[in-house]
Amino acid sequence: MKFESYPLQFDPILKERIWGGEKLRTELNKPITSPITGESWELSSVEGYVSIVSNGVLKGKSLLELIENHPEEVLGTSVYNKFGKQFPLLFKYLDAKTDLSIQLHPNDELAQKRHNSFGKTEMWFIMQADENARIILGFKEKSNAQEYVAHLRNKTLLDLLEEVKVKTGDVFFLETGTVHAIGAGLVVAEIQQTSDITYRLYDFDRVDAEGNLRELHIDLALDAINYDKVETHKAYAKETNKSNEMVNCPYFTTNYLPLDGTIKVSKTSESFTVYMCTEGTFQLECDKVICCYKKGDTVLIPAALNNYTLFGKAALLEIYIS
Repeated sequence: MKFESYPLQFDPILKERIWGGEKLRTELNKPITSPITGESWELSSVEGYVSIVSNGVLKGKSLLELIENHPEEVLGTSVYNKFGKQFPLLFKYLDAKTDLSIQLHPNDELAQKRHNSFGKTEMWFIMQADENARIILGFKEKSNAQEYVAHLRNKTLLDLLEEVKVKTGDVFFLETGTVHAIGAGLVVAEIQQTSDITYRLYDFDRVDAEGNLRELHIDLALDAINYDKVETHKAYAKETNKSNEMVNCPYFTTNYLPLDGTIKVSKTSESFTVYMCTEGTFQLECDKVICCYKKGDTVLIPAALNNYTLFGKAALLEIYIS
């Protein structure tokens, strides 16, 4: 059956989290029903949480079903050659009403050996930041396993870690092994490898609704941590109607695209493209059909869709695999 190539949207997969709030509705218009909604998974192939198409003739089909039947048309020739029939990225919006746990993610090698999974290299784009909001990113100075364990036992781990004040528009790139936590008062767009593997180091002794402490993964984390001081903040240009590179790594490329007017896009069939709208509204026209999008929308452009026009006034994250 021939694949009909058009911009695809998916039903958000909403997740309650102990640290979640209601900004995914108030800021991004997500249909949340719980006051502790922490995540909206926009585009996912994680087992048990596979995205379902919400628009057009393919409505009701799963992302994996599309890839199974039309791998090159959806993923792209280069992505298919590299990853097979796997969708290699996961796209989310997060609302941190309170601090997330201090955590890290293992690299590809460890994740494959222990969990049969990808590792989790990720990036954050700060969409909204309350006054004095901050994140935790890596160690203040080079550390080691012994020092880390001693501070963990004494509940002084925060003394070792770097706290960074953040503002709207900041970008951070986190390689695997980086100890981190998103702080309270932030709405974040997150782009990451397809993985749900997290090693939780410390959770501020919080308990869930049943009064239970959340599971920690202290032993697993010991040889997964990068104990070096890391540089995670990414500066980027903001030239209007241009794709300004933010992050370029083996797993994904993310550009900042401030749209004000009209852009004609012509691309190859090597990779899919995803747009996450972080501000404003925009339209996409292809084959004389116009699709309309707003802040909080995420759109998958299949690799087979090569020519289209973007117009409007919006801030977009543009993601593909190079």
